[in-house]
Amino acid sequence: MKTGKVVLERALSKLGLASRSQTRTWISEGRLKINGKTVKDPEYVVDSQKDSILLDGKPVQKEPWQTIMLYKPRGVVTTRSDERGRRTVFDLLPEELKSLHPVGRLDMATTGLLLLTNDTALSSRLTDPANAIVRTYVVSVKGKMTEGEVEQLSRGIWDEGEFLEPSKIILRKSSNKESHLVVELTEGKNREIRRLFKSVGHEIIRLKRTAFGSLELGALQPGELRSVKPQELNF
Repeated sequence: MKTGKVVLERALSKLGLASRSQTRTWISEGRLKINGKTVKDPEYVVDSQKDSILLDGKPVQKEPWQTIMLYKPRGVVTTRSDERGRRTVFDLLPEELKSLHPVGRLDMATTGLLLLTNDTALSSRLTDPANAIVRTYVVSVKGKMTEGEVEQLSRGIWDEGEFLEPSKIILRKSSNKESHLVVELTEGKNREIRRLFKSVGHEIIRLKRTAFGSLELGALQPGELRSVKPQELNF
């Protein structure tokens, strides 16, 4: 972390200890001491290179770089906790990985590749639309999808004041019962694929993310995870 003064919650997050929401909880619970003084203000300004920062009486240290790939199952939400008591992706992680934060989200019904990391700079780089990093999805929809509808979606649509435009759509199979497609996106707009297909009258049956940039889901099964090496991130 670069030398310089930042607010406490950001300093802790940049050290890779936890997400900013988790660090705010720690601070509000009075678990942080700065230069011997208990601090409960997340906006308290610190210099992580000079100030003494203790969490539960122990000096905070930068965590080793860590990024994992998780195969998110259906019915699991991408959040640290859920007010409705639903299962979250963090329920799938061992205790030593629970401080990681998700890179973007997958909605509850969407399965597949979810990245979690303690590198906030990496997370920002991967989710910045300006970097146009491709996410690949396998999609099944109800009904017979036509080439005309694929062309319509390829040109992009306006929905709720947003322009939704996939970078690529490939129609693999089309029948009266259902159609199968591959869709590539470079932005992570809320429920973008579901909104795209709804605009042409097709309800999504199954939606799975199979790749994020150079990373592919591979042989992972629902609920399984693996570590990602820095050299795999060829974005």
